[in-house]
Amino acid sequence: MTLSFRILFLLALLVALVHPGAAEAHRFAPSLLKVIETSDHIYNVVWKTPTEALSRTQQRPIWPTSCRVIAENPVLREGTGTVSSWTLDCKSLGDEGLVNQKLGVMGLAENQASAMVMLSLIDGRSYQRVLNAAAPTFLVPAQPSQSKVMSEYSVLGAEHIWGGIDHLMFVFGLLLLVGGGARLLWTITAFTVGHSITLALVTLGYLEYPVSLIEFVIALSIFVLALELTRGEPAGPHQHLSLFKRHPWWLAGGFGLLHGMGFAGALADIGLPQNNVPLALLFFNIGIEVGQIVFVLLAIGAGWLFKVALGTSLLNDRFTIRRKRLLLIPVYLLGGISAMWCIERGIEVLI
Repeated sequence: MTLSFRILFLLALLVALVHPGAAEAHRFAPSLLKVIETSDHIYNVVWKTPTEALSRTQQRPIWPTSCRVIAENPVLREGTGTVSSWTLDCKSLGDEGLVNQKLGVMGLAENQASAMVMLSLIDGRSYQRVLNAAAPTFLVPAQPSQSKVMSEYSVLGAEHIWGGIDHLMFVFGLLLLVGGGARLLWTITAFTVGHSITLALVTLGYLEYPVSLIEFVIALSIFVLALELTRGEPAGPHQHLSLFKRHPWWLAGGFGLLHGMGFAGALADIGLPQNNVPLALLFFNIGIEVGQIVFVLLAIGAGWLFKVALGTSLLNDRFTIRRKRLLLIPVYLLGGISAMWCIERGIEVLI
């Protein structure tokens, strides 16, 4: 067992002991309220919400008080959340049914949460809206808006990449591996192409996969990248750079295919408007890319400030710091946390 591997493993244990919650990757799981009209003014309502909450105030769906619950199913446990379902009779609302009525979710402000509302009417019209603390309800319009699909799914994509710590860690590792310039552009492009392919294939139903296994391999991809970053430069003329350092786009593109399956899992939790699947998929992916670009730019800016700080006379006078060792700190953090994820997710695969 190499020194680098031992350091990564010990750091993983330290993270788990000091703050177990830090070793858990964020699973993108906004609450989801799905309302489907099955016959004239009869609706099936499905409510999915995470079990973990920031407040004792529970999130719960809101529908017109004139609607009558005619059936209620037992609450089910699904992954990291719960699923409740009801059948509503809204005939008292008149011919328009839920059109021009409000749907919403209580408890979003208290839990600092968001929720996706999806409504499908029997005549083929479908609506979707992201609700938050500032807008916990929405008035169902007579006609759905494509601009809402574009704006809201792009926001969801950006929120997913920023909430998905494991995906950001992999992108950060790629940045450490290749630095800046054209190599970074090619590497990030390869990662984008990879995850875009599998995101589309899974979402459109052309590819199926075991979720727990893919989550494990995503964690493993970060660990492999961290190990690659601990390798030093060639010591002599007869030694060469590793394949990943010579052609990092192969690493980025290959593992990007796996990360795309993770993105697809998040999108499956949200759901897609049946009459606008390609549009929603496209703008969800655009949101991911925008969030990814912003993260890379911020990371580059932070790296530049870090180098400036290391170059100040004050820092050099007070401390004796070897720059190469200091730059290994984020690498060991990547490796330590991803090692913990590998253990946790590996157990889930075996169970």
